[in-house]
Amino acid sequence: MLKKLFGKKEKSLDEVIYSPLNGKVVELETVPDPTFSQKMMGDGIAIEPTDGKVVSPVNGKIIQFFHTKHAVGIESESGLEILIHVGLETVGMGGEGFEGHVKEGDKVKVGDSLITVDLDLVKEKASSTITPVIITNPDVLETVDKKYSEGATIETEIMSTRVKS
Repeated sequence: MLKKLFGKKEKSLDEVIYSPLNGKVVELETVPDPTFSQKMMGDGIAIEPTDGKVVSPVNGKIIQFFHTKHAVGIESESGLEILIHVGLETVGMGGEGFEGHVKEGDKVKVGDSLITVDLDLVKEKASSTITPVIITNPDVLETVDKKYSEGATIETEIMSTRVKS
């Protein structure tokens, strides 16, 4: 309120989100699941993984780690909430083929190991290995620039954002 009265401009915070997996970065709209493709959970991208190593795409804190180990939520230092959902219909696997390396409350840095997954088992038991990477609180974003790539690595920038302060 005082900021509006005295004309102080809100500051923005830029943040880069790196690929949490090696693979092909595709548009979220191409994910064969309406929950993700219609952005019901938020905006983002998806990755068609080439291996089963999932790492942190940002510096932050683990705010949610599903007991089935198929998905993890991270709050970045700027306040973005990022969901990494490994595969589609993988919750039904009950954690089989997934190994977690973090727990809720853990601090993580870009590149820290989060989950290891057996992609061959996911291909056999779930509908897809495609992995949505979702910003679940898009209302905090001023801008988001998505970067698609045929061969992203865990060092590839997949989104650059500006967060409202």
